Amino acid sequence: MNQEIYEELLFARTLITDSKEFLDTKDKILNENLMKRKTDIAYLTDLFTKFDMVNLQLQGDSLNLIKTKSTLSAFLARVKLMKQNIGRGEFSQFPNLSQTSCQEDDVSTYVQHLNALYSDFESRLEDILTMVIPPWIINPYGDTEETNVTIQEELAELSTNEELKVQFKNGYQQFCLQNNIPVTYPVLWNIARKFLISFPSSYLVERGFSANEKRTGHH
Repeated sequence: MNQEIYEELLFARTLITDSKEFLDTKDKILNENLMKRKTDIAYLTDLFTKFDMVNLQLQGDSLNLIKTKSTLSAFLARVKLMKQNIGRGEFSQFPNLSQTSCQEDDVSTYVQHLNALYSDFESRLEDILTMVIPPWIINPYGDTEETNVTIQEELAELSTNEELKVQFKNGYQQFCLQNNIPVTYPVLWNIARKFLISFPSSYLVERGFSANEKRTGHH
């Protein structure tokens, strides 16, 4: 394993060296333009690294609308924090950018970009970000204020079911997706299933299509 890591690091170092030599000797104009945009490249590299992290969080078989809202809300909060920090010269959230000579004009441009990015995401994701999730879906055994009498009755019955309570330690999703939940608590299930059984990301949609193609033999 150590030998494999060493070889990969050696390859990466060789690739960087070869690229630098190519730019220095073969395409000096491109090299000069890249150097002029060094801070922009560093900023975008840091930003897209954070995009990749969010993208990974929006993958997996257990993804549902509740987790999607939580992930996207946290991402927008980070974007807002990044905008505030970079505006006052704090670059700890931008490790690559912090290694460059970032000028005041650059900072102003990045603040404007992050502000536009925040507004755009907030608008595009409004339906998910403003989605109201009944708290009893995540914790049916907690104190919940519910005005619907039928829901109150089923929650009261559920909260006293000791056999089901044991299963709750595996998480709310597995708990709600038990086979007997739709039959025993149909009203609660009819509400909860909308948040748990869905395709909130293109990743799960693509996986679904891929699985169907393999099953039917179509490509």
